[in-house]
Amino acid sequence: MSDAFAFDDVCRARAETIVGRYPEGRQQSAVIPLLDLAQRQAGGWLPTEAIEYVAGYLDMPKIRVLEVASFYSMFNLEPVGKNFVQLCRTTPCWLRGSDDLRAVAKDVTGCGLGETSPDGAFTVVEVECLGACCNAPMVQINDEYYEDLTAESFKAVLEALKRGETPEPGSQAGRTGSEPVEGLTTLTGEGA
Repeated sequence: MSDAFAFDDVCRARAETIVGRYPEGRQQSAVIPLLDLAQRQAGGWLPTEAIEYVAGYLDMPKIRVLEVASFYSMFNLEPVGKNFVQLCRTTPCWLRGSDDLRAVAKDVTGCGLGETSPDGAFTVVEVECLGACCNAPMVQINDEYYEDLTAESFKAVLEALKRGETPEPGSQAGRTGSEPVEGLTTLTGEGA
């Protein structure tokens, strides 16, 4: 295992719990959750030392762990800002205004796509579908989804993050889940 990176006590205990869920001889199946754990401990990205540490922890070849880390877009192989802003660019979000969100992100954070702000507060990237198409356009910031965005509501979210606040995740239009924007239209009466 690498000497430059090691799980702290909390992450080590969590890693033991995760690996313990897998049958004997199948512990390497824990590679994705352990990479996620390492990324969280390392500040949102996976330095080479963290990848090597996970490989040693799971008794896997380093290249196999790197293959996993480089395949999945959830893993960052370069440092990212405190607020990792992922803009969905697939068709539903694009049709509902994701281009406007990209412009707002650049204006508020000062970052172009794939860039980190000089103060390290933001990294902005475009990604494929984040799975909330019915609430398009949407973004993921760190672990939170912000849905039903407009240029104005997205600007408010980013400015709140700039001030160190934690904006309420979910629909920014006030709807619950993916109910119709106009509100429920069926099963609204007594005994429904």
